[in-house]
Amino acid sequence: MKENKNLVRLIWVFSTVVFLLVVLLRRIPKPDFTPEFVAFQPLIHATLNGTCFVLLIVSLIAIKNKKIQLHKAINTGAMLLSLVFLMSYVVYHYFAPETKYLGEFKVLYLVILATHVILAAGSLPFILLSYYRGFIGNIEKHKKLVRITYPVWLYVTLSGVLVYVFLSPYYAG
Repeated sequence: MKENKNLVRLIWVFSTVVFLLVVLLRRIPKPDFTPEFVAFQPLIHATLNGTCFVLLIVSLIAIKNKKIQLHKAINTGAMLLSLVFLMSYVVYHYFAPETKYLGEFKVLYLVILATHVILAAGSLPFILLSYYRGFIGNIEKHKKLVRITYPVWLYVTLSGVLVYVFLSPYYAG
């Protein structure tokens, strides 16, 4: 099936808006109050990331075994969980103060954090394009993009869990 150029543009616009929103969240003043649920969000984010990591591995196994419908269903699940994560992430960073890592492994933490942030910010449009191309049956373009996107998404989900593990002793609340 031929790609819908308007939908591809929408993917790029959405990805740009998300990126700008995340940047903006770091620059606007925090509200004077923090709802209680915010304290639980880092653990929820790590759980969502960890679950996506597992789903991505299972998805790869499914497609290697030619279980195309299972592969599609798992990827849809991973996309939905990622959407929930993204919405929760925006809410969390609207309310929560920045959490600083104060442990012994600062350089390791900063390397993982920096690569996580850079790859997460840059990969969103490519993850969405990969999913879209697979969804519409444009398998050749899907495969070509996934060769790069898949390991990046896998790393972002795993490094998201690692960032949580590093920061968990220091979260407010």
